[in-house]
Amino acid sequence: MKKVTIYSGETCPHCATAKALLKSKNAEYEEIDIWKDPARAKEMLQRTNGVRTIPQIFIGDTYVGGNDQLQAANRDGKLDELLKD
Repeated sequence: MKKVTIYSGETCPHCATAKALLKSKNAEYEEIDIWKDPARAKEMLQRTNGVRTIPQIFIGDTYVGGNDQLQAANRDGKLDELLKD
């Protein structure tokens, strides 16, 4: 399975929903709490071309977007394809 990176925040309900979906797919992910690490928040802004909302999700080198986009990819059957090695 490809590496998943999720930029999140501690009390973010959309982040929790996204992580729950990833767990249901048995996808391991690196979680980066941008509220605890401002340098990583700047990294997220660079990788997303300035998108400030969380979560922001990357699967491998593919920028998925936020929770809404992750859920849509799952409904469309694209999430499983993205997660494959």
